[in-house]
Amino acid sequence: MDAKVDYEPRARRVMLPSRGGEMSVLDFGPADRPVELVFSHANGFNARTYRTILAPLAQDHRFLAVDMRGHGASSLPADPGAHPGWHGFRDDLLALLAAETDRPVVLAGHSMGGTTSLLAAAEAPERVKALVLFDPVVFDGAQVADRDGDNGLAAGAERRRATFPDKAAVVAAYTGRGAFRTWRPQQLADYVEAGFAPTADGEVALTCAPAWEAANFRTHRYDPFGALGALQMPTRILRAEHGSTCRIDEHLHVVDGNPNIHREQVAGASHFLPMERPELVREALLAALA
Repeated sequence: MDAKVDYEPRARRVMLPSRGGEMSVLDFGPADRPVELVFSHANGFNARTYRTILAPLAQDHRFLAVDMRGHGASSLPADPGAHPGWHGFRDDLLALLAAETDRPVVLAGHSMGGTTSLLAAAEAPERVKALVLFDPVVFDGAQVADRDGDNGLAAGAERRRATFPDKAAVVAAYTGRGAFRTWRPQQLADYVEAGFAPTADGEVALTCAPAWEAANFRTHRYDPFGALGALQMPTRILRAEHGSTCRIDEHLHVVDGNPNIHREQVAGASHFLPMERPELVREALLAALA
């Protein structure tokens, strides 16, 4: 399953009038099949980042991987000074489901994308067949808005270099470093391909602006444990062993009290477990699609 993947999904934009713009999606699998799965990415990433992880599923299933607001090629407004909180991502996802599906689908996602999927499933359970969350952002105080001064992830995002001479320079700068040190080369290349776009000056710039990425880290206006307690569909949570953002230990009564939820810790994995364990991601998604 880790062999080179040649499958190239079709990219298109979906107009979401109620949300003020277009959402870019990668459309995997047979076009004559209904959409069965929608996958949402982590903060600062994009749909193409997960291409080699997801593409092997496309032989038998049709699914969408989205560029969330302020990421990739989506044109939905993304003003850091008027951030709606993570419910905004939830509502974008629900608008996409209304536009693209007429039956329940599997929702899945990594990190912020997992949280977005969780919130959407709790808000509109009739639209969701099953839920698969890869180290979602779940922790005490997630409903507290605009945390300034003590948010190292936000501060780090604001310091990110936004422009490079070209994409090759980005790959060279990122290879083996920081968040990317456990990634396979093609995964990094895919992230860079959609994560940077040409500028008028002939350089390339981040498609997720550092200020927007930082605002996502700072702005949490949701109740993750209320959402977990309300889930009505089969749910699988895969949690990293190291550096996890799924901090549920003090609220296991909520998670374990809901018979729909199955949780597991992935031995040896970091927060970037989809990149480190792509075969496990595919196994979990196939099980949910069955």
